Amino acid sequence: MHRMKCLPTQPPDDIDVPTLREKYRLEADRRRRPDGNAQYRATSGEFIDFYESDPHSPPTVRDPVAEDTDVVILGAGFSGLLVGARLKQAGITDVRIIEMGGDVGGTWYWNRYPGAQCDVESYTYLPLLEELNYIPKEKYSHGPEIHRYCVRIAKHFGLFERALFGTIIRALRWDRLIKRWRITTNRGDEIRARFFVMGPGPLNKPKLPGVPGIERFKGHSFHTSRWDYNYTGGDSAGGLAKLADKRVAIIGTGATAVQIVPHVGRDAKHLYVFQRTPCYVDERGNGPTDTEWMKSLKPGWQAERQRSFLLGSMERYAPCDRDLVCDGWTEINRNVQAKLAAMGNPDLPMDKWMEIREVEDYRVMERLRRRMESIVKDKKTAEALKPYYRWLCKRPCFNDDYLPTFNRPNVTLVDVSGSKGVEGISETGIIAGGTEYEVDCIIYASGFEVTDDRKRRFAIEVIEGRDSVSLYDYWAEGYKTLHGMTAHGFPNFFFIGYSQGAATGSVTTGLEMQAKHIAYIVKEAFARSATLVEPSQRAQDEWVRMSREKLFIDRQFWQLCTPSFYNHEGEALSSYPVFGEPYWAGFYAFDQLMKEWRDKGDLQGLVLGT
Repeated sequence: MHRMKCLPTQPPDDIDVPTLREKYRLEADRRRRPDGNAQYRATSGEFIDFYESDPHSPPTVRDPVAEDTDVVILGAGFSGLLVGARLKQAGITDVRIIEMGGDVGGTWYWNRYPGAQCDVESYTYLPLLEELNYIPKEKYSHGPEIHRYCVRIAKHFGLFERALFGTIIRALRWDRLIKRWRITTNRGDEIRARFFVMGPGPLNKPKLPGVPGIERFKGHSFHTSRWDYNYTGGDSAGGLAKLADKRVAIIGTGATAVQIVPHVGRDAKHLYVFQRTPCYVDERGNGPTDTEWMKSLKPGWQAERQRSFLLGSMERYAPCDRDLVCDGWTEINRNVQAKLAAMGNPDLPMDKWMEIREVEDYRVMERLRRRMESIVKDKKTAEALKPYYRWLCKRPCFNDDYLPTFNRPNVTLVDVSGSKGVEGISETGIIAGGTEYEVDCIIYASGFEVTDDRKRRFAIEVIEGRDSVSLYDYWAEGYKTLHGMTAHGFPNFFFIGYSQGAATGSVTTGLEMQAKHIAYIVKEAFARSATLVEPSQRAQDEWVRMSREKLFIDRQFWQLCTPSFYNHEGEALSSYPVFGEPYWAGFYAFDQLMKEWRDKGDLQGLVLGT
């Protein structure tokens, strides 16, 4: 599998780009709504259990914690684990993780739905593989293995000992008198942290569709991130035997739905899949890791592979010299490289390179549509499942069982694109296209909060820096940071994730870089006996100005895309909702900038106080 030559695919040539471009525009307009992100309902108030309930771990009884701590990290997903690991390696031992789940893992703790699987190859996605001497069992790891690997990281770096699980931070306030962050939780804790790191993850809080009548439904319902196996039976491998006499509805057809539809469709009495926008679904082609390939690996192999994946997939302006990953993520750039090679590798200007890439984009998407025709037997269903948009307008999906599931007699696709969504929910079912579909259970595959309403997204009621300034107010008109990780007026406060800088589709690669940088700053603060660290106003203003002037976003591309969480559900872009405001020259240029900043050693732009 790993040793075969990586060849370009052969998508069809008989395409009409202008006609497809207009078709894409019309299909996007059919789905645009004036309410944008506001169309979704927050998992709060009467819907709080969709968020705060934990079906995987019973509540633990413990006494409230009152203490002073050097570092508190919010979140025990890869963000928190990587920051914790790098802090421990830097000699910072007093580190406490606070996590609302009952264990480490973040998204891989919560998302235990049947079929949960990494859709990026595990050799690039799972961090620290060489450090922990671990090779994933498959090219695309399943959820249970990834969760076990998260546990492995936590044990290796001693992060369990001071972790607080089943705990939700309610308020975070800077106390100028004691020069610490005061943290209060739902468990009555009063923790005073010298440094605080926010690592909530880009997709952490489930959201619900804002469908009229959602509160009226009297059947069973749950969000995919809180899967109820007591109701469905089975486990992450499937076998949902308790659905044998149940009529089930799934609302949503994104990356999660693509993985659960085959299992629910196999086991339910009847399954209705409500689709507003079809997803990009290609062959998965998973397989076990080649042991001979494992033996051939040399030190530095993972970093090399991560770079190949990122440049070959997500950085649309960066040709990749060698495709080590060789899957659907890197297909378009692989085909572009082959075409350029056939042309003698001319030194083309960027606009000409992008013209070639756009044509390859249309060709690959047409290949996918024709593949759907060949698999789905009912022509009307096959047509409704076809995605008419550019690659990466929505998250690409890969699954070998999703499309064949629609050939089952007990599975019905309900296309709601014309009405721009489900019209309503009654006590007994779902209303779409003027028809009521009676169901026993509704499964919400409606995704996670990516809105610019950061209070709704972070789910902490209060975050107040110096002079009681709310972070939510401070960032109301966009991020204001230095390097995307610190903010003026919020001393000893770090943010790991997407803001202004380290944007990359290879999520964990970006997290690794940020974790190393944050650990360096904390270590230097201790070494220099500094109690306060924050960017100067001048340094932050300059970074914000540069970030917005040279924003590495093709705004026209995203504005023409079909509505999705990538582009504020079709709203005009003020910033990129998931990836923030990425550094203009790309991720690896940003990584090099941060390395040079650390090597210089003067903490340029930061102000240290005592």
